[in-house]
Amino acid sequence: MMMKIAHVTATFWPQRTGTGNVAYHNALELARRKHDLHVFAPRIPSTPASEGVEGVQVHRLWPLVRYGNAPVLPVLFGRLRGFDIVHLHLPFYGGAEPVALLRWLKKIPLVITHHQDVQLKGVSALVSRTLDALVNRPLMARADRVCFTSLDYAHASQLAGPLIAQGRIRYGPVELPNGVDTRRFEPGQPTDHLANDPRFAGQRVVLFVGVLDRAHYFKGVDVLLHALATANLPHTVLLVVGKGDRLATYQQQACDLGIGERVHFAGFVPDEELADYYRLADVTVLPSTTAGEAFGLVLVESLACGTPVIASGLPGVRTVVADGQDGLLAQPGNAEELATRLQTLLSLPQEQRRAMGQAGRRKVEATYAWPHIGDRLQAIYDAVVAERPHPRKRIEPATNHAVSALSVAGDVARQVSQKASARKEER
Repeated sequence: MMMKIAHVTATFWPQRTGTGNVAYHNALELARRKHDLHVFAPRIPSTPASEGVEGVQVHRLWPLVRYGNAPVLPVLFGRLRGFDIVHLHLPFYGGAEPVALLRWLKKIPLVITHHQDVQLKGVSALVSRTLDALVNRPLMARADRVCFTSLDYAHASQLAGPLIAQGRIRYGPVELPNGVDTRRFEPGQPTDHLANDPRFAGQRVVLFVGVLDRAHYFKGVDVLLHALATANLPHTVLLVVGKGDRLATYQQQACDLGIGERVHFAGFVPDEELADYYRLADVTVLPSTTAGEAFGLVLVESLACGTPVIASGLPGVRTVVADGQDGLLAQPGNAEELATRLQTLLSLPQEQRRAMGQAGRRKVEATYAWPHIGDRLQAIYDAVVAERPHPRKRIEPATNHAVSALSVAGDVARQVSQKASARKEER
């Protein structure tokens, strides 16, 4: 059955952040299944207000105001009615509020994906905690389904964990992992452009991929830099892919640690070129430090390319890595332990590292390919639609209903008149 579906997300294509990337591929998979797909996201400069993207209708809305990464979109209230499913991607401060009001009024069937808890500091932390308590938690309790990238993260989530423990999430938490395009991200040789780069010739390459801004402080780049500085790793360089307002800070930190010549910042790399960087690397590292990291999309991208990984043993993240089989886990925020894990993995024979990467590729193909995620999402939507009451079918045309109603009204009027006349005669 074809459905009319709305996805509501704080970021979307061409923004390639984690949540925006997941919302993009969710929408594509559903559009390929012939659903009528609409995405509602905040407008960003140099993007049209509305456009079709691979079968998906994208609506970009100007926010009323924008506070940091929180665009306020009250206009959503008037745009989300008439859909078979509304799918909200959290966190979305400024977008969740109109969705919550519509759900409270029972105007929309609602599915939520909670991607990660928000980890802020100072006044921003107070604001986010207040909105979580007043909006997001009650909204989760009212939703038809609440999805998480792993059940491990769902139970550990500061936002959702208490609701789950109290049994307040309908049907319990649903696991819906992030996915990867296994055709774009696949094993192979890097292009000559990278393979012949003199900075990497004869070197083992440690790769980091992530946003380098203040909002993503939890990515742990500083921890990785300290680990590289303390580890006994000759002929090893760190390649950092990403951009943001903390780039200069990390560059200076590398110099201060005496490893400036061993750390190379590549800046932003387009998605279509990213697989080459994974293929070049000997290991990809995700050294995140807080629950702001719930999954780690770069891990499945790296494994899809056959490159083993090292990741922090955080809830959710640790479910992606089979420790000792396709990668290693390290204690979050512990630079010394991360240095030890780097030494352990990079000291393995190349054939053993390749075998770990191959194991990761098999796992990704079986579990994290986007078509598999699309099948799961379709099943979730089918269940929600089946549970909702259906409007009564019209048996007669509307005109016949009108005629019938007038006829009944006339009969009633005649009966009243006859009874009144009879009473008069009795008097």
